[in-house]
Amino acid sequence: MLFYYANSGHKIGLDRVKRGAALLNKLSHSGVKAQLLVNDFRAGLAAKELGVKEYITIETIQDIDAIAQFGDSIIIDSPENDHGRLVKYCEDFKNVWRFEVAKDDTSVHGEVLFKVDCKEESCLSAVIIDDMYSEQIEKEERVLFFLNDADYNKVILNNEAFFKSFNMELLLGNYFFVKYEDALGKLFSILHEPEEYETVIKSSSHVVTASAQTALEAKASGCKVIYLQVDKNDFYPVELLKSYDITVVNDFNIDEVKKSLKEEKTLLKRGLEYLDSKKIIEML
Repeated sequence: MLFYYANSGHKIGLDRVKRGAALLNKLSHSGVKAQLLVNDFRAGLAAKELGVKEYITIETIQDIDAIAQFGDSIIIDSPENDHGRLVKYCEDFKNVWRFEVAKDDTSVHGEVLFKVDCKEESCLSAVIIDDMYSEQIEKEERVLFFLNDADYNKVILNNEAFFKSFNMELLLGNYFFVKYEDALGKLFSILHEPEEYETVIKSSSHVVTASAQTALEAKASGCKVIYLQVDKNDFYPVELLKSYDITVVNDFNIDEVKKSLKEEKTLLKRGLEYLDSKKIIEML
């Protein structure tokens, strides 16, 4: 059995769950049965909306072996401190794959790494996007904003002047509370529910986001994408996003975003390269 653990939560969002759902969907289409592990039920419900049939909730990375059994295979997508648990996992499980946490990350106990800049046969590409985003549909002329699935620190409300400078529509995050949504309604012309994620991303002409995973999904859908770098803990490095003609703007810079929105949409500098899941299937 293959298990995929995606770290998730109301403080960090669902980027890893979306990446995990994309990979599990690819494997499912090849006949590989896998089980998603997440940290809370909301993440599981979001995964179901993205095509994952089942999920199990666990507390932390240290609880993977409470579900996975000796001889199983696991994929770990988490920046958490495993407190030495990885040693046991590599001893007990048939295969262990882990997503790099930093650019200089290396295999510690023989696990195979998913890396953004994967040039060796010993690693796998960490850039994983669901094939459904390649199915381009007719675009509606609108500027869609999606911060992330979480806004624990109320980043949107704290940048009120920025949003009042534009006529944007907001795609709500899965972890947004009802009262927070009411306050956000004053800053945006239209609020889209989290369940509309796939459809509204694919049908928008312009997408502004602080989620690197969403930025790549929107670009795959043929949108003009602006990525707001609001912190330095980038899910994907900005150099990668720029290579796909995704405009990167530092923080909530009104002038830079206005300038980018006026520019004509350009062609990709290079095609989006997705993970080839055959390597995983061959090792199972």
